[in-house]
Amino acid sequence: MSWQIVLYTVLAIVILAFPLCKAVKWAKKMPKGAFLFMALMPLISLFPIPPPQFKNLERAKQTQRKKQKQDDQ
Repeated sequence: MSWQIVLYTVLAIVILAFPLCKAVKWAKKMPKGAFLFMALMPLISLFPIPPPQFKNLERAKQTQRKKQKQDDQ
């Protein structure tokens, strides 16, 4: 591992530590629910948002109509 990679990693950790500590101190002044939401937000953003079910139903209806038209012809 190059010394430059280690230096950049340590530098990034040091630079990010200050704003993150300020954010935690700011969040602790908030109500418990807001603090919990702020703590869980990064975890929520990791999971993809599933597409709405009505889009899947609409696609299924369209394919069913196409099959019916093909059967009729």
